[in-house]
Amino acid sequence: MHSDPTAEEHIDPLRDVYFDSFVDTPGHREYMISGKTALLCIDLQYLDAKPGVGVFGPDQSSGVEPDAQAYYFGRLESTVLPNVRKLQDAFRSRELEVIHTRIQSLTRDGRDRGKGHKRLNLLAAPGSQEAEFLEEIAPDPSRDEIVINKTASGVFSSTNFHYVLKNLGIEALFIVGVYTNECVETTVRDACDLGYLVTVVEDCCATVTPELHEASLATLRDRYARVIAVDEAIAAVQHRQPNSVSAAAN
Repeated sequence: MHSDPTAEEHIDPLRDVYFDSFVDTPGHREYMISGKTALLCIDLQYLDAKPGVGVFGPDQSSGVEPDAQAYYFGRLESTVLPNVRKLQDAFRSRELEVIHTRIQSLTRDGRDRGKGHKRLNLLAAPGSQEAEFLEEIAPDPSRDEIVINKTASGVFSSTNFHYVLKNLGIEALFIVGVYTNECVETTVRDACDLGYLVTVVEDCCATVTPELHEASLATLRDRYARVIAVDEAIAAVQHRQPNSVSAAAN
């Protein structure tokens, strides 16, 4: 039999080194048990995750074709939002941090926005509908969950998020949200470079085409992050047993 040359071309010669360092490491389990792992939910808000609002408003400023919008919002409704909520509930039940980021400027006119968001005319002003979280996965007010507002793709580069995580003692992140190939991917790369162990939950993320989603995951998988499905993620959260929660509280 002849080997497939295309398969050989796509072998990552550094896979084993990165896999041992970032994926197959006991740190994932240790940080979960010790409560040093947080769930980060990225930009699940009206601005970019609700049909008819924000970038998907009547003026069609998103530039995304109707069939791509149908795919994106269909995936959000059927897969991403239900899965994110399940994962949030799992983290909350184990007394682990659930943290939310959103695009929101400091000012009504957005003059403080990053240059990229200004060029894109991307604005979610304080108190606006665009800045609101989707109800299904919104922060739980009874738990005083942390919300980080940003005006760039990367939450680390545009906010004091790294400082906040260090104050919380967080060493590992489970990352979900939108878009896979933009804000999610940027945050994953930055988090890895800053020393966090990162897990991307693939069926809790979405972007406007399946090709972009898969391409982004392909560059992150086993290089910058562990990429798993929601059921495996929930099983990992369950490593933090109720007695761990009690011990941490005492």
